[in-house]
Amino acid sequence: MSSPVRRSRATEAFYGRRRGKTMKVPQAAALSCMLPALKLDLTNPPPVPLSGLWPSAVREIRLEIGFGGGEHLLHRAGQAAGTGFIGVEPFVNSMAKMLGQLETAGLNNIRVHDDDATQVLDWLPDACLDRIDLLYPDPWPKKKHWKRRFVSSLNLDRFARVLKPGGRFGFASDIDTYVNWTLAHIAAHPDFEWTARTARDWREPWAGWPGTRYEAKAIREGRTPCYLEFARAE
Repeated sequence: MSSPVRRSRATEAFYGRRRGKTMKVPQAAALSCMLPALKLDLTNPPPVPLSGLWPSAVREIRLEIGFGGGEHLLHRAGQAAGTGFIGVEPFVNSMAKMLGQLETAGLNNIRVHDDDATQVLDWLPDACLDRIDLLYPDPWPKKKHWKRRFVSSLNLDRFARVLKPGGRFGFASDIDTYVNWTLAHIAAHPDFEWTARTARDWREPWAGWPGTRYEAKAIREGRTPCYLEFARAE
């Protein structure tokens, strides 16, 4: 197997706020009680097989980067009890909100990381994931900040290493420049292929899509979401 991707300070810096408004008491309680139990321990090697991260057997493993309020992550986890989910979200308030809802839902197929996603990508073993979702990431609209966008040649290398052959990378955004940026980076990468065959493939969300609050806001403000899916080369 190939060696883990070498870490790069340029892509591991997290840009953005870590905290927002003071959390509600139930959310703060969920954060303090649940995060230690569900957080990945990156100081030790991942279990072999990776399915050992979850208390019950899982057939597939998915990673969601920047889950925000957790609407999509919780929905997918509730739909697929036989799938193990890893959710990454550095924003403390979002993590607390998701954990509070997770406690209510009683799901046991989610593990989390509250820091930079590249740390998880570099920790994971080769060819272990069935899907990676990057949904409405920060677009960094100013051209001088485009280098901060999560889609980059180095991060696509990371994705290619951890995805199984035929695994999928799903990307959603309502920002045209970021959509075009992503398509250009995919076109330049040898390990990914855009799966779209007709316009409906990027205009309509994937099957089982629950929608998110950010997506609803974008539509209200007149922006059109785009849903891209890419396959890891077999």
